[in-house]
Amino acid sequence: MWQALLPIAALVLAGCGLAGSKAAREEAAAEAAFPPEGRFLQVGGRRVHYVEQGSGPALVLIHGASGNLRDWTFDAVSRLAPDYRVIAFDRPGLGYTEAEADGDSIFEQAALLSAAATQLGATRPIVLGQSYGGAVALAWAADHPERVSALVLLGAASQPWEGGLPLFYKLTAGPLAPLANPAIAAFAPDSKVQQAITEVFAPNPVPAGYAEHIGAPLTLRRASLDANARQRASLKAEIRTLAPRYPALDLPVELIHGEADSTVGLQIHSVPTAAQIPGAHLVTLPRIGHMPQHVSPAQMDAAIARAAARAGLR
Repeated sequence: MWQALLPIAALVLAGCGLAGSKAAREEAAAEAAFPPEGRFLQVGGRRVHYVEQGSGPALVLIHGASGNLRDWTFDAVSRLAPDYRVIAFDRPGLGYTEAEADGDSIFEQAALLSAAATQLGATRPIVLGQSYGGAVALAWAADHPERVSALVLLGAASQPWEGGLPLFYKLTAGPLAPLANPAIAAFAPDSKVQQAITEVFAPNPVPAGYAEHIGAPLTLRRASLDANARQRASLKAEIRTLAPRYPALDLPVELIHGEADSTVGLQIHSVPTAAQIPGAHLVTLPRIGHMPQHVSPAQMDAAIARAAARAGLR
């Protein structure tokens, strides 16, 4: 019986070799097109990529899933730099920050990025996190309260939710990942990438130039697909551990959430989180989806200003 499977196995191996070779070429092209924009730190033996600009109270920006710090350099860093010392990090495994081989929980990411900020002399920054990055920001405040002065959360994943893991992450984090990830890295059509960007902004339009700037092909590298998928697969369980600690948080917290956000639901996440954190202030945005930092930047900037004032930094 097994002898009859040899031709099929040979075809699978040949296909894997072809996908791997093409994936390597696509990854090299992505890194040539979207090289590091900033500088590097060594933190605990790991390389951390960051962009820093401006002066004033330190403000750390943490991007969401499937992204990188280019989400912030599109417009936020330069806009905020006249008033703040802005530091944007690539999260582990994404952009150009190295991942741990066995995964990076939100708690491990918070430890890494807070140590990186401290190394840069930003000992008590305002920490702003969007989407998945909001969970990292909350873990930072819970585990390292001495290293943060205030939080700003944008459409943050902050509560356990119903439902299972989406199919994409089942493929890229599951037992088929060694086959799926090279195939995706090699053959993902640009139309699917553009569709994903459109969907995360819905119902709002994608700003002109955003898709060209964000460097989405960096997330399609095999190592980034793997890191992103493992992080997403473990997120719900990590938030389930984190959420009971919210009532003990003792710092200014500003939350911004779009009412039309279909990626991270307002009523599931920010409404209960704002109720659980003492003194938290929630602003909801009608007709705004999951990307308020680009669709409603004035509201984000106002939330940062409120956080700075409440923390005594202004």
